[in-house]
Amino acid sequence: MRHAAASISACVFAALVPLALSTAAPRAQAAEPSLEPLGWLAGCWAAENADAGSVEHWLPLAGGTMLGVSRTVKNGRTVDHEFLQIRRDAEGRVVYVAMPARQKEASFTAITMGEREVTFENPTHDFPQRILYKAVGEDRLAARIEGQRNGTTRGIDFPMRRVSCDVALKAP
Repeated sequence: MRHAAASISACVFAALVPLALSTAAPRAQAAEPSLEPLGWLAGCWAAENADAGSVEHWLPLAGGTMLGVSRTVKNGRTVDHEFLQIRRDAEGRVVYVAMPARQKEASFTAITMGEREVTFENPTHDFPQRILYKAVGEDRLAARIEGQRNGTTRGIDFPMRRVSCDVALKAP
């Protein structure tokens, strides 16, 4: 009798576990924000009011990650660059990971993701604490960094226009 009871318990357990997993999994996946709404950011963006070749280039979403790179050119020379990622972190949050030249890597969590705009924040970072991107029409991008530095609120705008990546990558 004990063997029969154990066998019944094992059958009930075997039937209930897949059911529990199948009902729990969709909820966990639905809770994670999608990166697909950020597709508008993909492409090449030339910095306005900057030397030719100053560009930010975002690859389209693939493998759960958008990869980006920025380059600042002054007087015909690259003076700064940054490698960028937008992906989910271990907790499933959408994060912006910046790897600027000569600085430590920093992560910023998406706090708002609207239609064609996104804001990332890291209140513990020195400066900036917020990074914002907003599409302006079909061919303009308003990027902004802001936060506190030495007790003063600062903000720096980076207006950009969409350009052909062939042109952006061949710039001097």
